[in-house]
Amino acid sequence: MTEARIVGWSHTPFGKRDTPDTEALMAEAIAPALDHAGLDAADVDALFVGVFNNGFSRQGFEGALAGMAHEPLARTPSVRFENACATGSAALHGALDYIAAGRGRVAVVVGAEKMTATPGAEIGDILLSASYRAEEADIEGGFAGVFGRIAETYFQRHGDQSEALAMIAAKNHANGAHNPLAHLRKDVGVEFCNTVSEKNPRVAGPLRRTDCSLVSDGAAVLVLADPEAAAGMDRAIGFRARAQANEPLAISRRDIIAFDGARRAWAEALGAAGVTLDDLSFAETHDCFTIAELIEYEAMGLAAPGQGARAIRDGVTAKGGRLPINPSGGLKSKGHPIGATGVSMHVMAAMQLMGEAGEMQIPDATTAGVFNMGGAAVANYVSILERVK
Repeated sequence: MTEARIVGWSHTPFGKRDTPDTEALMAEAIAPALDHAGLDAADVDALFVGVFNNGFSRQGFEGALAGMAHEPLARTPSVRFENACATGSAALHGALDYIAAGRGRVAVVVGAEKMTATPGAEIGDILLSASYRAEEADIEGGFAGVFGRIAETYFQRHGDQSEALAMIAAKNHANGAHNPLAHLRKDVGVEFCNTVSEKNPRVAGPLRRTDCSLVSDGAAVLVLADPEAAAGMDRAIGFRARAQANEPLAISRRDIIAFDGARRAWAEALGAAGVTLDDLSFAETHDCFTIAELIEYEAMGLAAPGQGARAIRDGVTAKGGRLPINPSGGLKSKGHPIGATGVSMHVMAAMQLMGEAGEMQIPDATTAGVFNMGGAAVANYVSILERVK
């Protein structure tokens, strides 16, 4: 299989944006990504568009909507992907498969979501579409309630980890303070995150507001080219390996705190890449809730089951630690516009590997891991990235 290279990208600011809709967000990001790659719309063979939607907008058919956002691409073959919170990575894998199959040489991956125009109660119900409604529709707190239940189960089995979750939140907010594209650029500290207050109330189970990622608007775009085409471009980030692993949608049919699909995806990707976690310069992981990041430490092999708190307490995942996790601020600080998230994570990793991450930069970053998941660890994607030129 001939894997494409990432040769250009763009990323809008994430947050509560005045931008009216998903189309407008796409319009902010597509042209700058092509410019970054040094390409024209005529060079693009196909568009792969990730938008979750499921009720955020009455406008569907987002594959074609990208061509409305950037008219020079309106006659380019395009398709929309949806895979819950891993929608962006699903679109990326579709583009990589397309180029690997020899069907085209250049593809553009667009991830976008407009969330904040939707009333809060409706947002919770829309996000619950990423759970198994037949069994989970009545969980109090919507999708946050699903992860609240995960946290409760983890605490019952391994003890109260509230302080460790607060440390994860504080780490990611501190990192996000240096990310000019992040939704919330404020270092709030461990004490604030660990204290239930009017500004930091409980949301679901033991999870507080600071344990939950932000409802955001935003878009991110990647430009991919086959190796031959990429050889003549200014930037090239290669996929040393990538993997996807799935678990049953219903949380009743698995050990919900094992994140076994995440474990299998990490093991497959690291094995195919011929590397270990010690070879990675950093990782961007899916911290939709702080309990997710804690369990992901265990799934990726950074800590034994039930011992994830050690990774944050010992400073392993700090920006200056053995394996910095979420130097971008992660979903927790950067924001989580569903369709854009997986694309955004790969943009952030590419910026690091090219030495273009500004104040976020990890010194001498050479290899990165990216983990993006859909639902409660149902659809799990891992990429191992390296700089090619």
